[in-house]
Amino acid sequence: MRRNSSIAWMLALTMAALVTVEAQRRGGAPPAGARGGGPPGARAGKIERITVHGTALEGNLEGDSPDRDVSVYLPPSYAGDQARRFPVVYLLHGYGSRENTFTEQIARLLESGDRLAGAQGFSEAIVVTPSAFTLHGSSLYSSSPTTGDWERFIAEDLVRYIDGHYRTLAARMSRGLAGHSAGGYGALRIGMKRSDVFSSLYVMSPCCVAATSPDVFIPAAKAAEAITTRDQADAAARQGQSAPSFALAAAAAWSPNPASPPLFADLPTRNGTARPDIVAKWNNNTVLALLDTQSGPAEAGHYVKNLQSYYAFAIDVGTKDSLLAQNRQLHEALARLHVPHLYEEYEGDHTDRIRERIDRNVLPFFSKNLVAPANPTSPQIKDQPTP
Repeated sequence: MRRNSSIAWMLALTMAALVTVEAQRRGGAPPAGARGGGPPGARAGKIERITVHGTALEGNLEGDSPDRDVSVYLPPSYAGDQARRFPVVYLLHGYGSRENTFTEQIARLLESGDRLAGAQGFSEAIVVTPSAFTLHGSSLYSSSPTTGDWERFIAEDLVRYIDGHYRTLAARMSRGLAGHSAGGYGALRIGMKRSDVFSSLYVMSPCCVAATSPDVFIPAAKAAEAITTRDQADAAARQGQSAPSFALAAAAAWSPNPASPPLFADLPTRNGTARPDIVAKWNNNTVLALLDTQSGPAEAGHYVKNLQSYYAFAIDVGTKDSLLAQNRQLHEALARLHVPHLYEEYEGDHTDRIRERIDRNVLPFFSKNLVAPANPTSPQIKDQPTP
């Protein structure tokens, strides 16, 4: 199953990240004082900004705070019906982004959720987005002594906090996991390991799907070799997404080295020359490698069975997206592995239709597939004659 991608994921993700930054600049914040996106007089949801402590992130060698900023979308009925509990969607952002990605940048979750809340048969959900921004711009939602155990933070610490502080339906069948770009990779990576926590997956344009030739990412890794201090790394990441910063993020996530301060990570090059052992570590963390039941990890068969157990699983990608080729590889591999899933290619690039996709596809997908009580405000229910 393991094969080279016709489009290198390192280059593709870097290009996609730059597109994301520009989209965020264009997006801007909602108008001052705006709370909901429904028509005048309609019930309104709200966005809460909270901080969640990650026990799984304590002691990470990068020194990133284990206290993570999180945005929580509460649908209109949350305030109005104090007895009602809600399903939860955990939505993971891409490389270089933060917790406001889907509320103020490439999407308007508040407007989309509020507008859909009044639709007949639509089941409202709480939507949670944690900031995974780290020293190099992203944790890649992986488990590493350098960045911390992000797989456990999402599936355990974050879920436990949300269930403990909000009126949720604290059960697997009422939890969904989704993500875009690097967040899509995170949703796949965590989803294949923690089907005990989540029941439905929606993955948008995931990166890091297929292995690639090392000569593609050598330039980025070689440039990253010049970044040797935390201050340099911090400055590079905060100037905007770049190939060197992403190379360091991948190294921290996939080739950590506690014996190599101050960045505690091994790049796949040394003096510009490829290091086969590190290249192998990177490629072994791609999605297809993790699911390779022939030569992949011993857990690969278990991961495949976990994906087969999902109640609903969807993948989408734009036809002009630089990640299209590897998403097609993923679709073909899942079909060979008999993993039920929906796959869609739509007209668009990496970010230009994300707001529309969340509005028309992602939120309705979870409304349909997550277990929730009947919506008492739905016209379908209100219009029923009284017995």
